[in-house]
Amino acid sequence: MLTTKAMKNILRKTLPLVLATLFIIGGCTHSSKHQPIVGVAFESLQSEGWVVGFETIKHQLAKRNFEVLEAIANSDANRQYEQVNTFISRKVDGIIIAPVDAQTVIPMIKAANDANIPIVLYNRPPAENDAKWVAVVNDNYALTKATVEAMAQLALKSHRTYKAMILIGSLTDFNAVQRRDGFEDALKPYAGTIDVVARISTDWNQEKALAGVTNALQAHPDIGFIFSSSDFMLPSVESALKAAGKYKKFTEPDHILLGSFDGDGTAYKMMVEGYLDADGAQDLPLEGVASVQAIADLREGKKVPQTIVDKGLVVTQSNLNEIGSQMWGSRFGQK
Repeated sequence: MLTTKAMKNILRKTLPLVLATLFIIGGCTHSSKHQPIVGVAFESLQSEGWVVGFETIKHQLAKRNFEVLEAIANSDANRQYEQVNTFISRKVDGIIIAPVDAQTVIPMIKAANDANIPIVLYNRPPAENDAKWVAVVNDNYALTKATVEAMAQLALKSHRTYKAMILIGSLTDFNAVQRRDGFEDALKPYAGTIDVVARISTDWNQEKALAGVTNALQAHPDIGFIFSSSDFMLPSVESALKAAGKYKKFTEPDHILLGSFDGDGTAYKMMVEGYLDADGAQDLPLEGVASVQAIADLREGKKVPQTIVDKGLVVTQSNLNEIGSQMWGSRFGQK
C-alpha cells in the first residue's frame, strides 16, 4: 500500500503530463468543430444555365464556410437517387438539388425528410406531394406568356398573318410543360393572326430539335414565327434556318419572328446581332443565392416559403440597350 508521501511524489510527477494531455485534447476538440456540409446534386452540366447555377451555389456555400459535396447525375434519375442517398448516409446538413424531373425527385425529398435533412430544389419544382421541401423557381408560365405576347404584338404591327412553330422540351419536366402552356395561352387572343402549324417535341435534345425544325420548315416553308422553349436549342434553330436560307435579321426582309426562353449567352449574342426578337430571361444567379439562403434559414429553424419565385424579365429589341445587360448570359455572349 502506498504511503501518503509516495502518492504525493507520483502526483507531482504525473500531474503536469495529465494537464498537458487534457489541454491537447481540448485544443483538438475546439479545432475540429463541425463544419456544415451541404450536398449539391445537379441533373447535368450540359448547358450554360446549369453551370451558372452550380457555380453560384458552390460560391455562396463557400462564402458561408459550408463544405460542399458535389454530384452530377448526367440526366439519370436512378443515379441521382443514389447520389442523394449517399449524401444522407454522410449525414449532410442540407441538400440542394436540380432534379432530373418532377416525379423522380419525390422519393429523394421523402428520404431527406426521414433523415431530418432540409432539402431545396433549384430551378425545377417537384410534382405535387405532401413532403417538406422548398423550391426556388422561375414562373415559367408567366414569363413565357409575356415573351410570346411581345412577339405577337410585333406580328400585329406587320399587318400580316403568320404560321407558327414551337419547340417543346421534355414533358416529364414541369418547366417545359409550363412553357408550352404559356405559349399556347399567349396566342389564344391572336387566333386570326397566328396559326400554330408545328409543335416540335425535342426532349431537350439538340439533334431532335434540329431534325424537327428542318422537317417543319420543309412542310411549311412559309412559317414566320418560331418560339424555342429553351435557349439551349437555339443553335439547332439557327442551323435549320440557315440551311433553309431563312436566317435573317429583324431589319431584313423575310425575317422570321424568333423568341426563346432562358437568357443564356447564345440568346444575348443573337439579340445583339439582331436575329432574336424576344427572350424570357431567368435570373439564375439570383436563384442560386436564394437556394443557399433557404438552406441556411432552414438549418436555423426559420420559416421559409415553400416556393421562392424568380420573376425574370422579357428582353426585346426595343429594350435591349436598357435591360439587356441584366441577362445572365450577357457575360458569355460578349466573348
